[in-house]
Amino acid sequence: MPRLVVRPLKEFLDTEASGGILLLLAVIAALAWANSPWQAGYERLWSTEASVSIGTFELHHDLRHWINDGLMTIFFFVVGLEVKSEMTGGELAGRRRAAFPVIGAIGGMVVPGLVYLIFNAGGNTAGGWAVPMATDIAFAIGVLALFGSRIPSSLRVFMLTLAIADDIGAIVVIAAFYAGSIDVALLGIAGGGLLLTVALKRLRVWWLPAYVAIGIVVWFATLLSGVHATIAGVALGLLTPAAPLKFEAADDLPTGQEAVDVPPATAARNARLSVHESTSVAQRLEHELHPWTSFAIVPLFALANAGVVLDRALIGAAASSSVTTGIVAGLVLGKPVGIAGFAWIAHRLGWAALPEGARWGHVVAVGAVAGIGFTVSLFIAGLAFSGSAPSEEAKLGILAGSLLAAIAGALLIHVEFDGPGDDRGED
Repeated sequence: MPRLVVRPLKEFLDTEASGGILLLLAVIAALAWANSPWQAGYERLWSTEASVSIGTFELHHDLRHWINDGLMTIFFFVVGLEVKSEMTGGELAGRRRAAFPVIGAIGGMVVPGLVYLIFNAGGNTAGGWAVPMATDIAFAIGVLALFGSRIPSSLRVFMLTLAIADDIGAIVVIAAFYAGSIDVALLGIAGGGLLLTVALKRLRVWWLPAYVAIGIVVWFATLLSGVHATIAGVALGLLTPAAPLKFEAADDLPTGQEAVDVPPATAARNARLSVHESTSVAQRLEHELHPWTSFAIVPLFALANAGVVLDRALIGAAASSSVTTGIVAGLVLGKPVGIAGFAWIAHRLGWAALPEGARWGHVVAVGAVAGIGFTVSLFIAGLAFSGSAPSEEAKLGILAGSLLAAIAGALLIHVEFDGPGDDRGED
């Protein structure tokens, strides 16, 4: 792949791998805190009320809700930016190139959902069918990073693209199935803000504060409308301008004698401006925000939401719970079967081709790693079981299922990838 694609992708994967380690530490800290003598302090902290006031308007939430509805909107905004990037010049840009991971991702959502419903169909817990559909990109990339050069770059890209396509599916599911009663007027205001964003793009207005101001209005309107506020983040990410003002940074730089005559300070300033204008708003925002989401927002989300009290009563209830069983089975079995199965069907029908240097065993191994569903699974569980008894059982199922999926994926990778850059492909 050209350096222009490889370098940003490597930086992205490195950030995700490092973020995965920090996320794991946050999960361990949350579990340790929630099961320590300071257990009451854990819940008291995240239940602390905080409010935002603008004139006579006041918005109240506890800290956990501010993280889930506020900070996680930034996470989903970055997801939208990543999807936009892949759609305009990455692995989702070409139909055939995108088909393999996208169809695999569809299978990785459909089959786990069906597996969950095998244990929960017809009951009041059926609403949790979407919990095992998600893939945690930070943890998944972190597991792949443990094996270094043994994983071909094509499969790393496959894992990344699969997770991004999976994120798109999760976003659609949240919007379609987990919205509350909707205030059409407020939703119209949010829609108007999005249309204004489109208009600014058409007018080639790249002034960042304008987009930030519109984004805040869209977020508030969406939050109050009954549609989950994170959808605003995704929509804004997808609408962020991905085309730079200039496509070549060197276009306007002086050459020859003209370059010699320009003072060094002026030349440096012009070069910086030219490079700045050759980088799109989407690229700049993704570069700036991605470390914040990986190293602060997602670990904070885990710290606030992963603190399950592992007492005998919960473990006993979870052992016989259809919710826990359905989630674990969906993540550990449904994910690899769905991803590899749907991808194999697409391959046999001639709709898609295996990634370069990949074998079907590789696809199954990556599919198993994709069963790590932590962040978005916890998020969906919070929407599906808000304030109800199955919520803790669902969290325990997500933790157990994600751990088992990570172990299974690591073992399969160890067996399937027998050397650096193993590139034996198969049709």
